[in-house]
Amino acid sequence: MKLVVDGLLTNYLIRGRGRVVILLHGWGDDGRTFAALITELNKDYQTVVLDLPGFGSSQAPNEVWDLDAYVNFLAHFLTKLNLNTYAIIGHSNGGALAIRGLATGKLKADKLVLLAAAGIRNRHGLKKFGTKVIAKTGKAATFWLPGEYRQKLRKRLYGTIGSDLLVVPHLEETFKKTVRQDVQKDALALKLPTLLIFADRDPAIPLADGELYHALIKTSNLKVLKGNDHFVHHDQPATVINLIKEFL
Repeated sequence: MKLVVDGLLTNYLIRGRGRVVILLHGWGDDGRTFAALITELNKDYQTVVLDLPGFGSSQAPNEVWDLDAYVNFLAHFLTKLNLNTYAIIGHSNGGALAIRGLATGKLKADKLVLLAAAGIRNRHGLKKFGTKVIAKTGKAATFWLPGEYRQKLRKRLYGTIGSDLLVVPHLEETFKKTVRQDVQKDALALKLPTLLIFADRDPAIPLADGELYHALIKTSNLKVLKGNDHFVHHDQPATVINLIKEFL
């Protein structure tokens, strides 16, 4: 389905019935990443998944966006669909987006699931939330991306902290601006029930980030999966689905 939001043609899909669950993908990905989750969740819930602007089949913004611009867009998208009560599942940068939106009050979820969430940007010495970005070329580490993106985007990799390393060519400046935003203070402000699902050997987001989120979000529960895939919902779908269903 298509919907114009803030002047951008946006691709989205609504399936199932019942309580609404919003799914937010990470950088360089799109809504298809949640296919397995949607199939199972639709048995009990109504799922809403969209391609964020610039990804998948959604139109890219004409201006440079930061995390707050994506938050504003998402809030307007949900308003257009008249969705006021929902849970959110966010993977990687989608998790950072959810944290920022909830902390600022732009999003109004009653429960939150963070899958290998990004957003802790200044742990390793980035000056003022990531102003130092070092470009790399060659066979850079794209193992955390969906397979279809690896060859296409490998040449535009930026080495920075946390996940979301890859610069989608047409969103390079947006990438730089987005990764300067650290959401640790936002996480500290969250009061809603939150499920954190992280892998113990994720090569993109360290388990330490999940543990830090757990410490910051007092209402959170951390589940650690054994494995090394940043896409925990692809690597261990049955386990992730069971954890999410039990939590919701």
